[in-house]
Amino acid sequence: MEALDRSQDASKADDGVSTFINARPRMFAAAFRTLGNASEAEDVVQDAWLRWQNIDRDVIRNAPAYLTTTSVRLAINRALGARARYETQLGIRRSETVASDSNPSLLTEQREALEAALRLLLERLSPSERAAYLLREAFGYDYRRIARIVEASEVNSRQLVTRARKRLLEERQASVSHSQLRRFCEAFLEATQHGELAHLEAVLRADLLRAQ
Repeated sequence: MEALDRSQDASKADDGVSTFINARPRMFAAAFRTLGNASEAEDVVQDAWLRWQNIDRDVIRNAPAYLTTTSVRLAINRALGARARYETQLGIRRSETVASDSNPSLLTEQREALEAALRLLLERLSPSERAAYLLREAFGYDYRRIARIVEASEVNSRQLVTRARKRLLEERQASVSHSQLRRFCEAFLEATQHGELAHLEAVLRADLLRAQ
């Protein structure tokens, strides 16, 4: 009996590895489309692997879809960045003494990755989904605060974030103008650089009003 149990445990471990390996090309492609950088995409896949090792895989109904969704979320979060990480990598923290033009190629790559991620949010998410997802994933807002901004219940705010995660994997694309993307980027950069999110919230609210 012990030998059988060990065999089953080994099978489960092998299944976890083989499932990840089979999904890896799709995961990398999803991360690369978002980040536009192979090295960054590889980092995302590695992060996804660590998460894959620390979850109960028995409750995952569709492992390839779960792994791809995780990769997209990690890639978007990497591009959008938590405030401290974004400021540290770009060197735009106000206390930094290094000139912003000291590594223009890095700044250009990071800016392009950020714009690609924000464009993805504009193309694939409704204004309410976009507001809930961005505020939750990039800035860690709690659902009560999100609910006040999107004028929905906390339950609906959770549903908006869940739905946004799914729709980021879809191929649908709304038309995004250059001015719309620039306005969105500027609001996001102001929030990350100065920790002042009022302007970003105002932009998100304005999109919500226009959609009504």
